[in-house]
Amino acid sequence: MRMKYFAILFCLVLLACEGPKKAKATDEKPVTGLNQLTEQEEADGWRLLFDGKSFNGWRGLGRDHVPDAHWKIEDGTIRKLNSDEVPKLTDGSDPESGDLATIETFENYELYFEWKILKAGNSGLKYNVSEEISKKYGSGFSALGFEYQLLDDEDPKYDGKLKPSQYTSSLYDMIPAEPKLVEKKPVGEFNSSRIIIDGNHVEHWLNGKKTVSYEFSSNRLISAYEDSKFVKYEKFLDKKSGHIILQNHSDDAWFRNIKIREIKD
Repeated sequence: MRMKYFAILFCLVLLACEGPKKAKATDEKPVTGLNQLTEQEEADGWRLLFDGKSFNGWRGLGRDHVPDAHWKIEDGTIRKLNSDEVPKLTDGSDPESGDLATIETFENYELYFEWKILKAGNSGLKYNVSEEISKKYGSGFSALGFEYQLLDDEDPKYDGKLKPSQYTSSLYDMIPAEPKLVEKKPVGEFNSSRIIIDGNHVEHWLNGKKTVSYEFSSNRLISAYEDSKFVKYEKFLDKKSGHIILQNHSDDAWFRNIKIREIKD
């Protein structure tokens, strides 16, 4: 009996010396959810433009509020509703609509965002947007600015029927994305995109690949502008501190993980 007692005591001492078991390496890695920044991103100067639960920092272009019949917060995303699904008002008229704009303006930065569309979907994210130009030459509620095109390129509605500069990741109607570098996720899945503006240099990225590169004031951009539908808009091509815009196109679109790192001189 005494030998059994000492054996048990010896085992308990060994366990105490070992201490608590370490967590598995995978358990020790921080998990980053939607619309959050890692510690490294914060250290590198990134900040969120969308908190995942509200329209803080956003408003309708040309408005002091969000036209919320067309825009909703849904499952950690900003959703643009299909216009055909937006009910009319009690008097039979259409509710107010328009693009969604950042309240702030930005000039030199790296922008990251994730997006998805549905079959035959068409949308865009615009930048270098002047509210004054949008009002002078348009309704003031739809942005006139540079557009990173978002499109279901392969749908028969569009396949081979548009200008090269009107497909996904292009600078819309001006500079086409490099086709061999455009690799989109299947329709209904989220893609990741980046826009970098550093001085006069601009880049578009899609799912980790650079698809467009150009310079403000370059002959290439000026020539593309002169051959585009924007040519009648004075000062459209000028680099400016502009709003970032989610387009109010007629189709469904979802945006999340929208974050920005401003580039300082």
